[in-house]
Amino acid sequence: MAIIVCGHKNPDTDSIAAAIAIADLLTKRGMAAKPVAQGAVNPESKFVLDKFGLPAPEIVTDASGQKIALVDHSDLAQSLDNLAKGEIVGIYDHHKLGDVTTPNPLEMWVWPVGCTGTVINSMYKFYGIEIPKNIAGITLCSILSDTVMYKSVTCTEADKKAVAELAKIAGVSDVMALGMEMFKVKSAVEGTPMRDLVFRDYKDFDMSGKKVGIGQLEVVDLAILEPYKDKLLAEIKKVKEEGKRHSVFLLLTDIMKEGSLMLIASDDPSVVEKAYGKAPDGPTIWLDGVMSRKKQVVPNFEKAFGK
Repeated sequence: MAIIVCGHKNPDTDSIAAAIAIADLLTKRGMAAKPVAQGAVNPESKFVLDKFGLPAPEIVTDASGQKIALVDHSDLAQSLDNLAKGEIVGIYDHHKLGDVTTPNPLEMWVWPVGCTGTVINSMYKFYGIEIPKNIAGITLCSILSDTVMYKSVTCTEADKKAVAELAKIAGVSDVMALGMEMFKVKSAVEGTPMRDLVFRDYKDFDMSGKKVGIGQLEVVDLAILEPYKDKLLAEIKKVKEEGKRHSVFLLLTDIMKEGSLMLIASDDPSVVEKAYGKAPDGPTIWLDGVMSRKKQVVPNFEKAFGK
C-alpha cells in the first residue's frame, strides 16, 4: 500500500510542494508514496506547479485504511477526516507540535524554520538523494511564499540558504523576481468569491476549548483589498456562525508595508485587546509588523483565550 503524503486543509504552496517532495523522497528511499491534497490548489500554487511542470496532487480527504505521512501540520483540526482510522508513519513540519498522536513510533522531522521546504531540502541532503530540478523549483517557491520573501519573522538563515541551494538546482537566476511574480498572482482577487478568499489560507484552532478560525490574505498592496473589505467581513461572520466558532479573524497582509489589517468576527472582541494591548477600531485593527500567523497571531490569541 502506497503511503499518502498530505498537507493541511485549505492547502497552501508549502503543503502542496511538501507533499510532492516527501512522496518523491520516500519513494526513492524504498517506500512507495504518492502526494495528495485535501482540496484544490490555490492560484499561487497553480502558478508554481505550472511554472515547473508538475501536476496538482489528487484530492483525498479521508484517512480510513491509509498509511499517511503528514506535512506542514500536526493538528487534528487541520488534518484528514478519520485520521485515527489510518496509520501515521511520518510527520514533516515547521510548526509547533499539535494534538496528533500515534500508537507506534514514527519518523519525524520538525524544525524551527520558516517553511517545511527548508526541512525537506536538508532531508534530501541527509539521505544522499538528488532533488529533481522541478521539485527544487516548487520547494524554493514554497519557502519564498511562507517567509513572505524573507520579510516574515519566521524566516531564518537556514531558509535563505535553502533557497540559494535550490535556485541553483532549479535554474532560477532571480529568486526575488520569481517571488514577486508569485505574490502578484496571490494578490489577484477580482472575480473570486468571498468564501474562496476567506478560505484561501485558513486554519481552525482549539483555543482553551473554543473553536477559532484564522485566515490570511497576502497582497502586494492593501489597496487591492479595500473594495472587498466589507464583503470579507460579512463572509467571516457567516463562517463563524455556520461553524459554531467563537471567533474568526482574517488577516489582510500588506507585504510591502509589512503589516496586517485584521478583520474581526468574535463573541468577545476584547480578546483582540488582550492579545495585542490595544483596542480594535470596530471590527478591524491595524497590526504593524505582523506578517506571520504562526508566530505573531496564533501564540498571542492562545495566551489571550487562556486568560
